[in-house]
Amino acid sequence: MSTTNRLAGAADTKASDRQSRAGAGRHAFVTMRGLLLIGALIVWPALAWAEDASVSKVFEGKMPNVPGKSMTSVVVDYAPGGTSKPHRHAKSGFVFAYVLSGSIRSQVEGEPVKVYKAGEYWTEGPGAHHVISENASKTEPARLLAVFVADDGDTLTTYGK
Repeated sequence: MSTTNRLAGAADTKASDRQSRAGAGRHAFVTMRGLLLIGALIVWPALAWAEDASVSKVFEGKMPNVPGKSMTSVVVDYAPGGTSKPHRHAKSGFVFAYVLSGSIRSQVEGEPVKVYKAGEYWTEGPGAHHVISENASKTEPARLLAVFVADDGDTLTTYGK
């Protein structure tokens, strides 16, 4: 094979490789897009309780010293005047809520409405119906850490019940 033929053959091989990689790239893109869509469909309902808030999962894991229980923690950032929809927590669960910054107005069914400031906390028992959860300020943001302990795989939050 002459030098010209080797170069032409190499060019053909490179072109073929580029086409294969382009096809693989399209396949990877479609697969990644599908995975993101599936992930959004799974995760979004779990986080949809926040209307004017963003929810970020901080930790999720099984408790090795308490078989059958998991701990999940989330940070909820409320915009000024932000609210969360009324919701219930798992019947197997316990919730510890700690205000990181700002002020949070909260009410669990059967208890009075209370405003908690940064550094204050409250707890919610199994199956608690959280009827009010909102930023107490219309001008300043607020941030809350919520720690859930519940049965492995249990749905932590259910809306409108």
